[in-house]
Amino acid sequence: MPEKKKRDAPLSLRLSRDERARLERDAASMTLGTYIKWRLFDGETPPPRTRGKAPVRDHALLSRLLALLGGQRLAANLNQLAKAANSGSLPIAPETETALRQACHDIADIRRMLMQALGLKVEDQA
Repeated sequence: MPEKKKRDAPLSLRLSRDERARLERDAASMTLGTYIKWRLFDGETPPPRTRGKAPVRDHALLSRLLALLGGQRLAANLNQLAKAANSGSLPIAPETETALRQACHDIADIRRMLMQALGLKVEDQA
């Protein structure tokens, strides 16, 4: 069994609330440890690329998306439609087809907005 590498003792630093807030603001998406090491030892190089502390890129868009999900009963309505289709009691009328197409469109919009809010690449699907 390979021997575990011993880690060095952590460094502790006392900061005022204002100093810590400034440090967190300046660190942006980097963890504090990564940011501090970068500033101390590699300040002349571009900042390291990290996934960051919070994956959300657009909080306002994510809030709108959550409001959409809360305001619409998409999951419950789709579940009812699936049960009716499985039992054979789903009437196939133009209104039903329109409602199903709209639900699919809404779900695609929600997926696109969620990916955008999380900072992921959004691919257009036609």
